[in-house]
Amino acid sequence: MEEDIQFYLDHAKELMEKSIDHTRIELQKLRAGKAMPNMLDDLRVDYYGASTPIGQVASINTPDARTIVVKPWEKNMIPEIERSIINSDLGLNPQNDGELIRINIPPLTEDRRKILVKHARNEAENGKISIRNARKDANDHLKKLQKEGASEDLIKKAEGEVQKLTDNYTHKIEELLNKKEEDIMTI
Repeated sequence: MEEDIQFYLDHAKELMEKSIDHTRIELQKLRAGKAMPNMLDDLRVDYYGASTPIGQVASINTPDARTIVVKPWEKNMIPEIERSIINSDLGLNPQNDGELIRINIPPLTEDRRKILVKHARNEAENGKISIRNARKDANDHLKKLQKEGASEDLIKKAEGEVQKLTDNYTHKIEELLNKKEEDIMTI
């Protein structure tokens, strides 16, 4: 019985870790006025009939804080990559010189910063919801174990540990959000 309880505690912790990792990745995608190669991670191009991430058909670099350079492995991919960037919701204006694509990252306006903060808060809330779902799942399993004969004291102790995990991981998401908000609002 105690092994089962430990299994569910470990499983809840693993799910909460994944929530933190996912939230961290989503927050990193939000641009804060600085050029970052991972801004283009979600963009895909048609590569010989297959929808392929840009990072698999080109190298993506940031020579300075305001510029992203995309150098395709094959020159015939330049128009396709350019179209993907223009059609994205990133609001970027790529410039094609026949060899590579340069993207100048404009400084953020105050309105755009507020929109990004709102989006960051939504991502953080999604992470918290995921953590609460992991808590609910673990507690449901623990209640099932209690019905199968586990002692009430063991279950209450385990539920307390699940709540500690939940509080700890929720705090970590708050820290990630605070750092991102500070990053976005810094001019």
